[in-house]
Amino acid sequence: MGASREQFGSRLGFILAAAGSAVGIGNLVGFPVGAAKNGGGAFLVMYALFVFFICLPVMIAEMTTGRASQKDPLGAYTALSNASPGWRLAGWLSIITPFMIAVFYLVITVWIFGYLVESVLGNLDVLAQADTFGAFISGNSLFAYMAGVLALVYLILQGGVKEGIEKAAKILMPALFFMLLVLVVFVLTRDNAFAGVEYYLVPDFDKINAGVVNGALSQAFFSLSLGMGIMVTYGSYIDKKANLPTSAKLVALTDTAVAFAAGLMILPAIFSFNPNVNPDELSESSISMIFSYLPQIFLELQNSLGYVGASIVASLFFLLVFFAAITSLVSIFEVPVASLMSEKNYSRKGSLLLCGALLVIFSLMCAFSFGFFDFFSNFMHYAGSSKSFFDLVYDVFYDTILPLNGLLICLFVRYRWKKKGFNEELEQGAPSFKGSLLERYINFSVGTFIPFILFVIFINTVALKFFGTALIG
Repeated sequence: MGASREQFGSRLGFILAAAGSAVGIGNLVGFPVGAAKNGGGAFLVMYALFVFFICLPVMIAEMTTGRASQKDPLGAYTALSNASPGWRLAGWLSIITPFMIAVFYLVITVWIFGYLVESVLGNLDVLAQADTFGAFISGNSLFAYMAGVLALVYLILQGGVKEGIEKAAKILMPALFFMLLVLVVFVLTRDNAFAGVEYYLVPDFDKINAGVVNGALSQAFFSLSLGMGIMVTYGSYIDKKANLPTSAKLVALTDTAVAFAAGLMILPAIFSFNPNVNPDELSESSISMIFSYLPQIFLELQNSLGYVGASIVASLFFLLVFFAAITSLVSIFEVPVASLMSEKNYSRKGSLLLCGALLVIFSLMCAFSFGFFDFFSNFMHYAGSSKSFFDLVYDVFYDTILPLNGLLICLFVRYRWKKKGFNEELEQGAPSFKGSLLERYINFSVGTFIPFILFVIFINTVALKFFGTALIG
């Protein structure tokens, strides 16, 4: 199987595809507001340090594991551990996690697609109404939009790595960067915009506490798509001659740059269109910001641009977020698809159809959590409140399991695969990496304090999400 493994056609294609998986909804909306509410420039500095000193080594560990094995996460753990049952279980966890994340991420992407269509049709005034979102997510039109999103994901993935994922990334990611730049320039020309820039960038160290530090690290970890099996899978598509450490650094830098630029779009827009806003009262929830708050902000533009102009700006924003969501969804869903192809020797089409059918079933269960059926709306009770099926999937697989998967990959490459095999694979295509300060740092960090930090995040998340008690902050 290794000899016929699909590969990215170029280094740029890999970087754009990997960056596409990392750049998601949270980068564009949740991160800017979270940064503004939690210390501004101080939060940004912490975030950048966490990305490059903690998350980058984990990303490199994942990519290296994938390239060495030329397999999906399950196959990688199995091959490099000599079929150890315990590590094979970790491989299964790395397959189930991205599939379940794709389940709820599809639902959110469908919501974004619906709002994009409605804004293009000129219904911005309807979207800005307080009760529109609740009606939309519990309406039958949702299923038509879901069919459209599924068709797009299928078209991209059925083309394979080079003709599907890479080609889509080379179109969608530059388009995303261009739209983000256009919106940033537009917003910064508005009245009072630089009040938002100041609130976003000026450090406020009084707001920094253990909870904020934990939040910054978690945001950095989630933002780079770590623990989802994506970087292992994409690593298996990288040529042995490629400089893997440099590629990983470029992916991390791109993701961080997009998140930073998004802050120069969101916060100035909020201050410009609503000068009396108190940012501390803004919700850090990307869902709340995208679907409830920002449409009202965009509607305010009609006072200066007219209704058509305001609708165009809103459409551009929702298109930007939709592209980010689609690139992430494609990357996440590729993991279980690649696993079926590798482990069961299924064709890409067969794997897509089987995984797609299961995705539809579980995504409908998530969609039904919003007023369709009480069984799914009140699926479980924990941490003192009733939780929907959507809440359960999000809490377990996105908030809780990701740091655990990151912990396992660190322990695997350092203590099961061993330093010698890890370094030999890293040094392929990167001769200057051998003996470098970065190599020594990665080996030290992946084997010592990074697993400890991820373990603490995992335990704290379990305590908070399922028992309502935070151990930190």
